[in-house]
Amino acid sequence: MTDTPAGETRSGFAAIIGAPNAGKSTLLNSLVGAKIAIVTHKVQTTRSRIRGIAIDGATQIVFVDTPGIFKPKRRLDRAMVDAAWGGAGDADAVIAMVDAERGRDSDVNRVIDGLQGHGDGPKRKAVLALNKVDALQEKGRERMLKLATELNETGLFSDTFMISAMSGSGVEDLKHHISGLMPKGPWHYPEDQLADVPLRSLAAEVTREKLFLRLHDELPYSLTVETESYETKKDGSIRIQQIIFVQRESQRKITLGDGGQTIKTVGTLAREELQEMLGAKVHLFLFVKVRENWGDDRERYREMGLDFPKA
Repeated sequence: MTDTPAGETRSGFAAIIGAPNAGKSTLLNSLVGAKIAIVTHKVQTTRSRIRGIAIDGATQIVFVDTPGIFKPKRRLDRAMVDAAWGGAGDADAVIAMVDAERGRDSDVNRVIDGLQGHGDGPKRKAVLALNKVDALQEKGRERMLKLATELNETGLFSDTFMISAMSGSGVEDLKHHISGLMPKGPWHYPEDQLADVPLRSLAAEVTREKLFLRLHDELPYSLTVETESYETKKDGSIRIQQIIFVQRESQRKITLGDGGQTIKTVGTLAREELQEMLGAKVHLFLFVKVRENWGDDRERYREMGLDFPKA
């Protein structure tokens, strides 16, 4: 049973789509007002659909952060792109994010093609959000306005918002606009719920973020993290055991680091963040295992919340 305000309510889903590293996860966190999705400087960080819940007056909006849309090369890539378009197709509203600094590149064109119904896209209109506008200088702003005009000439966008997902500039206006697009109906979640993500999955995402940030360019796309067990103890503390799968023994050594220093640092950072997020003492145990073809293992996709696509 959900707690909703008295009177007429609205509730619906809004998918956030865009090229890799357009700022979708940062926007989700800003819209919700809490860290729900992991954010790194690496592209293709988000692998599955993550739902963050925001309130705007009597309206509850379930924002769906989707993987970046790009040209897939591997089975995992295909699963991620399918998840992104699936989220867009199922939503009541779609926010298409474009990095204003980067402009219209091949990945942005791929998003446009999808919205036009080509390939895997759902053929529908969207709200355009031009991100990182605060980072542009005067000449860059002229280029941004030209970009906005060019994108709107496609006829795909009902409205355009200039935002900074990082600073929050323009985000409230965007949220209020999306609120007006939600259908009438009861709320889907309790008022105080911020996300629809299993705690096991959330814990794995936190550890994966720390690994991405720590390992930089060495092997982030060659690993995945799974929560093997998640147990709340009698004293209120939480015991979490996770497995980090890599594809080769050399990658296992990199993940462990000299004398186990890398994995120890990652564990400390992940544990500290989890304790803050969960409001309880966390005992985190990390194990690194080699599984050469985890990218073609159906079970790994199930754990990530992705459909297993054909090769």
